Amino acid sequence: MGIASKAEVIRRITDIGVIPVVRAESAELARRAASAIRAAGISILEITMTVPGALHIIRELSIEAGSEVLIGAGTVLDAARARECVDAGARFIVSPALNFETIVYCKQQGIAVMPGALTPTEVVNAWTAGADFIKVFPAGSVGGPAYIRSLKAPLPEIKLVPTGGVTLANAAAFIEAGAEAVGVGGDLVDLNALREKNDSLLTARARQLLESVALARGKRNGAVGEKLSSSGGRA
Repeated sequence: MGIASKAEVIRRITDIGVIPVVRAESAELARRAASAIRAAGISILEITMTVPGALHIIRELSIEAGSEVLIGAGTVLDAARARECVDAGARFIVSPALNFETIVYCKQQGIAVMPGALTPTEVVNAWTAGADFIKVFPAGSVGGPAYIRSLKAPLPEIKLVPTGGVTLANAAAFIEAGAEAVGVGGDLVDLNALREKNDSLLTARARQLLESVALARGKRNGAVGEKLSSSGGRA
């Protein structure tokens, strides 16, 4: 299969709504986490640069999965590192902070980019610069779903992806608040479970996340339809 285009990457992230953030202390644990999550039917994986041998893992998974699984790179702090990740096969770039050079590079290469931002000013600046999604980080520390709802009220067109503090318990609330997708790390990629060879726990949690996000989207879309109908608009 061919390499997924930028448009396909954006569509798939939007459709699935869950970005598993793989952060582990060894390449072996990262690979097993990726395998367990893929078994649940999630065809998106973010491999963070904090994983030992991250570039090699990205290259390996990209070759193995082709376009069936979108492999992205996380914790990318500058354009030079973004270039290395893209060369390794990453189809989207995620950062915990806002770096304009990285956005420019990704736009030039046709790679989806998700810079980190927190304040309304940072969010708008990142979006205006050409970001495809905005990673709201650390979302759990600044009000959680309520903060996403507050941002979406004046900025409905901006695609927000809360990360940091997103769990199985609150992922649905983030989606209902208006998040385009959620980035889920430690609550999904359970390192203790991996160390104990309980990889199936990650698969079960990934399936639970998919179901939770789908139900939340149905609820949110239903609420929007009801609001439009009551105001005389088209549902």
